Amino acid sequence: MTWRGDAVILRLTPDPVTYSSPKVSAQRSGRICVWEMCCGSIKTKSSPRTFFFYAAQSLTAFVMWRQRTLTGADCKILRNCGKLRVKTTQMEKILNRVVIGIVLSLLLAALLLAIGCGVFSSRTSTQTEVMSALLVYGNPIYTAFLTYWSYIILLSPVMPMALYISFEVVHVVHSLFIGWDIEMHWEQTDVPAQARNTSLNEELGQVGYLLSDKTGTLTENRLLFRQCCIDGKIYGDASISAEETEPMDLSWNPFSCGGLYMSAPRLVEKLRGQQCPVSRQFFTALALCHTVMAEWRQGAPVYQAASPDEEALVGAARELGWVFLSRTRNSLTVSELGVIRDYQLLALLDFTSQRRRMSVLVREPEGGLKLYCKGADIVILERLQKNCPCLESTETALELFAHACLRTLCVAVRSVPEASWEQWSETLDQYATMTTCDRDNMLEALYDDMERELQLLGVTAIEDRLQEGVPETIAMLRDAGLKVWVLTGDKKETAVNIGYSCKLLDPDTRLLEWQELRQILQSPDPEVSFFKARQTELWAVDRETAGEKTAVVLTGPELAEFDSRPEWGAAFMSLAGHCQSVLCCRVTPGQKADIVTLVRKHTSSITMTIGDGANDVNMIKTAHIGVALVGVEGSQAVQNADFSLAQFRFLQRLLLVHGRWSYRRISLFVRYFLYKTCSFALVHIWFGFFNGFSAQSLYESWFIALYTAFYTSIPVQCMVFFEQDVSAEGSLKWPELYKVGQRHGLFNPLVLSATLIYAVYSSIVLFFIPFGVFYNSALDYQTMAVTVAMAAMFTATIEVMLLTRYWTKFNIATVCVSLVLFFICTRITHSPRLFQKSPVDYYFIGASDKAFIDPVVWLTALLTAWTAVLPSVTVCALSVILTKQHKHKIHTTRLQPVELKSKLRRGNSVRRSSYALSQGRGPRHLTSGTSAHSRVPSVKDRVIASNDPTDSQGPNHIKEKSDTLSYERQNISSKQMNHDG
Repeated sequence: MTWRGDAVILRLTPDPVTYSSPKVSAQRSGRICVWEMCCGSIKTKSSPRTFFFYAAQSLTAFVMWRQRTLTGADCKILRNCGKLRVKTTQMEKILNRVVIGIVLSLLLAALLLAIGCGVFSSRTSTQTEVMSALLVYGNPIYTAFLTYWSYIILLSPVMPMALYISFEVVHVVHSLFIGWDIEMHWEQTDVPAQARNTSLNEELGQVGYLLSDKTGTLTENRLLFRQCCIDGKIYGDASISAEETEPMDLSWNPFSCGGLYMSAPRLVEKLRGQQCPVSRQFFTALALCHTVMAEWRQGAPVYQAASPDEEALVGAARELGWVFLSRTRNSLTVSELGVIRDYQLLALLDFTSQRRRMSVLVREPEGGLKLYCKGADIVILERLQKNCPCLESTETALELFAHACLRTLCVAVRSVPEASWEQWSETLDQYATMTTCDRDNMLEALYDDMERELQLLGVTAIEDRLQEGVPETIAMLRDAGLKVWVLTGDKKETAVNIGYSCKLLDPDTRLLEWQELRQILQSPDPEVSFFKARQTELWAVDRETAGEKTAVVLTGPELAEFDSRPEWGAAFMSLAGHCQSVLCCRVTPGQKADIVTLVRKHTSSITMTIGDGANDVNMIKTAHIGVALVGVEGSQAVQNADFSLAQFRFLQRLLLVHGRWSYRRISLFVRYFLYKTCSFALVHIWFGFFNGFSAQSLYESWFIALYTAFYTSIPVQCMVFFEQDVSAEGSLKWPELYKVGQRHGLFNPLVLSATLIYAVYSSIVLFFIPFGVFYNSALDYQTMAVTVAMAAMFTATIEVMLLTRYWTKFNIATVCVSLVLFFICTRITHSPRLFQKSPVDYYFIGASDKAFIDPVVWLTALLTAWTAVLPSVTVCALSVILTKQHKHKIHTTRLQPVELKSKLRRGNSVRRSSYALSQGRGPRHLTSGTSAHSRVPSVKDRVIASNDPTDSQGPNHIKEKSDTLSYERQNISSKQMNHDG
């Protein structure tokens, strides 16, 4: 090893016979260089022998310049995974602020009571000599100081420290319920739902925005090679389903596995007859331009690919005679119609989300240099040579494939001169050894120079079907009030047609594209301009429907303009909130995360993202809730997600059932916990006004210890585990119920403030009614303490019974057991035997024996409890009375505008996409995104007819009529679309 200045040259020569460990010799000249190996964030010195020992065992010689190894937190994976964020729910944030307010109020109350104690002690001690004994060391200030800490201890149950412990237990149990739900278990892969983050359950019931990836999330990610366009000619027919496609006779190919769902006998004849050189180069490109590894099993290659796209393309080339056999570090072996050809691999320009293409530079067996490139059409078409033949017919094929919802890639080739390659290779070696920050940009520019003057070979078209239940799931989530956005890297036309097929867009949805959106954002009042434009074009007849019938469609380059115009973010989100949906096409993984950040920044809604691949990790980690689908693209998304599912349709139960239940259960649990602890503990404040602010406890000490941890904890735990206002089937049948969580109707600062005020009211009732009954009576202080304790127990029990809608045997048992335990434990702690053993701890001698048989005590306790819960009973009664006559409104159909007009009409498409096939024939026809409009007939007359008093079935069938009317309206709309076409 030689150090010369900043450079390091390392030469290792193992024994040529035994290949044993090499001898390392080093000479130093110039400045001294110290080798460092980075381990996490701690740099430790290491010798060259230790560092390169294992690497040198299998190498004969190599030269290394400035070698640096990064591990731990500095490695590529961890540096690219983004900043680690600890996700905290909005409910926790609100609760933390409320708890801080409670603690500050407690400290203030203790301070005021201590001041009252000092003032009371100083006045009474001067007036009465006997009362001077209340002063500690005869000092009122010191007495008030001790009283201050006594009241903090006495009122400590108000601080809900136990609430946080119970909070985590509830989260864990709710997470287990998600994993145990057999309705979210996919039997085909034996993959259940999993809650990987146990602290976000309640936010599942508050989601306002769902941002979804497309490939592998909405689709199956089971890619089928259906069509291709070579030299301007289209081969295959995607209008026929894959199952109905007539298989071609490929018996001449010994490597054929029967996985080609394309019927193109004319193409096979051209390939075997060598009639079309462009077709041969096209499939040569598919067999060479990839990163697939071939593993031989039972005499046939089995491909291991990093993405399903590469596997589908290489598999299609294999079926048609171009079989990828193996690869080494410097070569690729391909069988072309039975002829084995070895290509020397000179360079591989990887695919990245920014480049959107990949290339291989190979030397053919004949000696020529060829660059094969494949990628998105927007990057390949701009790199073609001038006057490229068949360009117009290829662009037409791209539009046809996009309208059929097929994934497309362009394939191109370039002949590279030897001199150009040598110069480019030298420059590449120079850039590769650079350590400057501009290295990546310089390499990108160098790659771009090589990928120029391309000759277009053709286009591949791959089918990726929708998963089962995706349209129904999206429609249900939209009914639940969620804004569903789709973020994809596909073409605009492909994304729009997928939006129609999965019910993200309605047939009469108007598409708002960038040019018009930009004009609206540049106007002084974008929102007014938006509604004015909609009404002017007669897309709707009222302000509300104007937004609901509009969807925004943007591309990645268009979204990049928001970086230079940050003031557009708020205006855009305001407009997007009025729109039906937003589709973002040709976006990179970084742009997906930026879109999520934009939504979080300018809205107060909970965001959820769902994806299945490594390119969705940043998006998943940026949102409030990240959901990953267990797919075929690895486990990176699952490992970084908060929840994992096997299918997109399981979002129905995750959000509408488990999410809504969790939000409601935890909201009621927190409110009840605050109520019972505050109403129980604040009694000491009112008692302080009648005991000289002496911090004397009204309750027995054992009752204080057992009330929160034992008597009242078990019933509320059962409620928070099993409570259901409606069943799972009802939650899915009426998705509108989900909107309560989006509005934060059960848990917000106003509701918590009302709960605390209610607790203060109950504490006043718990003290003053028994105090008024026992004032100037023969009953003593201990009897009053038992009475107040009984009233507090009855109040807490009645309150949890009022909150419980779904009674199980466990709820009934815990309520009964808690009451029985109160009476049993009270008798035990008041027994004379315990008093004899510890008079200080058990000083209520026989108080319960007299109190439990006294009718005055029972009547007082029951009256107090009834008065304490009277507001809650009143609210429940009013809610039942006021909502009973409006229960049918959840089923009614909203009146639509009389007529929607458009300049263009949608018609039947001759070509049916894979998405339409997967969902069956019917009214869901796919067209291009630029002409997706129709006329929708009015349903006003039918609504009036349904309310006709002459109807023989009467008003008791409003729900059935509404459901039938909604179904008929969809059929009429579909028939009208077909008729207009």
